[in-house]
Amino acid sequence: MDSAIEDGSVERKPRARSEPASPGNARMGFSGPLKSGNKRSGQSKEEEAYVEITVDVRKDSIAVSDVKSRDGSDMSFLARALRKRPASLGSQMSFKLRQVSKELKRMTSSKAFSKTDRSRSAAARALLGLKFMSNNVDGDGWSEVEKRFNSLAIDGTLHKSIFAQCIGMRETTEFAGELFDALARRRGITCSSVTRDELREFWEQLSDQSFDSRLQTFFDMVDKNADGRISVEEVKEIINLSASANKLSKIKERADEYAAFIMEELDPDNIGYIELQNLEMLLLEAPIQSEKSTTNSRKLSKVLSQKLKPTKEPNPIIRGYKELSYFLHDNWRRVWVMGLWLSICAGLFAWKFIQYKHQAVFHVMGYCVTTAKAAAETLKFNMALILLPVCRNTITWLRSKTKLGRVVPFDDNINFHKIVAAGIAVGVGLHALAHLSCDFPRILHATDEEYKTIAPFFGDERPPNYWWFVKGVEGWTGVLMVVLMAIAYTLAQPWFRRNKVKLPSLLRKLTGFNAFWYSHHLFVSVYVLFVIHGIFLYLIKKWYEKTTWMYLAVPVLLYACERLIRAFRSGYKPVQILKVTVYPGNVLALHMSKPQGFKYKSGQYIFVNCVDVSPFEWHPFSITSAPNDDYLSVHIRTAGDWTLRLRQVFSEICRPPTTDQSGLLRADLPIAGQTPGLPSLLIDGAYGAPAQDYSEYDVLLLVGLGIGATPLISILRDVLNNITEVELENGGGKGKKVKTFATKRAYFYWVTREEGSFEWFKDVMNDVAEKDKNGVIELHNYCTSVYEEGDARSALIAMLQSLHHAKNGVDIVSGTRVKTHFARPDWLSVFKHVAINHSDQRVGVFYCGPQGLTRGLRRLASDFTHKTSTQFDFHKENF
Repeated sequence: MDSAIEDGSVERKPRARSEPASPGNARMGFSGPLKSGNKRSGQSKEEEAYVEITVDVRKDSIAVSDVKSRDGSDMSFLARALRKRPASLGSQMSFKLRQVSKELKRMTSSKAFSKTDRSRSAAARALLGLKFMSNNVDGDGWSEVEKRFNSLAIDGTLHKSIFAQCIGMRETTEFAGELFDALARRRGITCSSVTRDELREFWEQLSDQSFDSRLQTFFDMVDKNADGRISVEEVKEIINLSASANKLSKIKERADEYAAFIMEELDPDNIGYIELQNLEMLLLEAPIQSEKSTTNSRKLSKVLSQKLKPTKEPNPIIRGYKELSYFLHDNWRRVWVMGLWLSICAGLFAWKFIQYKHQAVFHVMGYCVTTAKAAAETLKFNMALILLPVCRNTITWLRSKTKLGRVVPFDDNINFHKIVAAGIAVGVGLHALAHLSCDFPRILHATDEEYKTIAPFFGDERPPNYWWFVKGVEGWTGVLMVVLMAIAYTLAQPWFRRNKVKLPSLLRKLTGFNAFWYSHHLFVSVYVLFVIHGIFLYLIKKWYEKTTWMYLAVPVLLYACERLIRAFRSGYKPVQILKVTVYPGNVLALHMSKPQGFKYKSGQYIFVNCVDVSPFEWHPFSITSAPNDDYLSVHIRTAGDWTLRLRQVFSEICRPPTTDQSGLLRADLPIAGQTPGLPSLLIDGAYGAPAQDYSEYDVLLLVGLGIGATPLISILRDVLNNITEVELENGGGKGKKVKTFATKRAYFYWVTREEGSFEWFKDVMNDVAEKDKNGVIELHNYCTSVYEEGDARSALIAMLQSLHHAKNGVDIVSGTRVKTHFARPDWLSVFKHVAINHSDQRVGVFYCGPQGLTRGLRRLASDFTHKTSTQFDFHKENF
């Protein structure tokens, strides 16, 4: 979730200093002097001129960032000419560099350079910390602002309260208000409204891309009394303002401390204020790089040669062929399973259709009966098959103990369960409609001669009316099954299960996870009715031809054994609660004792039951502890009725934390005995999950969104424990056999909206930073409530973060030793970063989080697999 290409430099002697590039733009800066001089005889080597060129590699393009002569002469007009159009990577770079070389030779001979007082590359870097209107300039511009002014202005003036809306900064009106005050103070405007011309001046200053203009604007915001000096109170106020704009409550609580810290750094003589040059020095020299640099200059050739960003094939036939081949390569296991399932359904349908077409009833009921019976045959098969994907113990054993996982996509068991459910819905629809709307009316309207051919099935006496069919055992069992299936199928849909449907308060309980949970257990009644319906058939009288029970016997028996094992195991292996912590963000962490003989792999999950909340409900949660930890832990976020009640039950017995403990509430319980009144927990598992296959890969890319980081945290713990174990064995002497550990590199990207979320796994982050001496694990935390690195609303936060981390080694946002990135990551850069550093290797990509990001990550994994020598295997966590 960070830039995938890190900074590096290429130097040629004599050595020239290259400014580091900002990681937020995913670029690499390469600089080195190009020698140029007059070749006339008699010119000494000392008189030869050298020019430093800084080239920025941004994603898939290059641009010249800085051109500077050895003696400080500025070649800005050459640099501007080179920046007019970014060049694509590859062949254009060498062409550009040849152009640069020729132009430099021509220009250096003329000695027509002007002096500069500031490094352009350093100033360009500092500009990233003072963006006010960059996004709006690119999109709207003054014309759009003027249109909004015309619609919002009253009597030709725009009030301060709607200034944010007018300039396109609606989401941070408080920050925009302070910006308005700063711009007004600079111009001596004392009223709270501005005219069109005054707004135009405001806009010109905000959209000015020069460093000095941006720096002055930012300084004016802090300098409330416009005396050219910033006091500690003014620093504190801007910290509070920035913290509020970025929803960083902890920084706001410690504003006094951080203001004093900034004053200490920028006012070493303790004169009581700081000036513009102090702020400029902070921007130009603060250590703003916020990630490890792992891509060195030797990777440059690969960056230039590989087409990391896929290009569109112009020929539609070739493009279609490639897309099909890529799809089959990435999804061949899903394809053959789906193909097999569809073939079996089609075969059963055709077999039964043909069979009834040659029977006597066909002459009376026609294709209605063939369709109904063919659909019923596929329905029997699917009703049996739908139980297998939810036999979790069986699937866990198959994926862990056998090699079937190489050809069967066990990760998609729930998705396959849903597909089979859709097949059942189609079969029920065809069967019921064919009978109710076609077969029964045909029988009632058959002639006496036609009825004689079907009298052995319906009796010598003709059915008197339509109700005769419905009230029979075959009729009422079928109708009742359809009703129960419709209820369960409807409440299982995402918009009902996740409370996305807005219903009146009286009907609100019909949605949510609880409604899904209980309605899904109607399947017991459905299967009983299904068997009865299959025994009392109109057209089949011989018992061995009534095959419904034959289809269901093995799957139902297997599922019943699964439930018995689950009930026995959860009751036989009770757990003792060791620690309870209620964290910010409504997350409950439970540390439990390990039941005797309980074994699991990192990435797996367990079902949890709390009798005090509901004796019947079992809910799945990823395990966050590692297999060799002496405890079992889960982190549960409040997301429904059951989790809310569970949090309330445990919150009642929690006590406030001590000064050296994190979390809002905490209950550390002694291992020896259970606290009176403490809720009892039952667990069942562990069950297999996609993340458990991480050990098959040397390189891991772990992506978690919010509470979706839980299965990945277990993997991090396991990797860290193995690293520690290997180090201990290596230091134990020559006689010990060193254990080999598969994972050689792990990248962890965690994206969350709230700063309080970092409390959940604070200990893991600090342990990795402390114990991972060889840099096996690379951590990247992202807080999306903070504006992107470079936005003026987060500029002071970024400065403070850099200073504080450089001095104390602690991040002010997360409270850990891992620096937090702002906004959302650039996933293209993330994959590019991994692909460059791990060519010719298999990378396991494990994602747990909302469905919205799944498609993008899966597509990137596929693109980079086919466009580079690195193979990315994508896995999505499912319950």
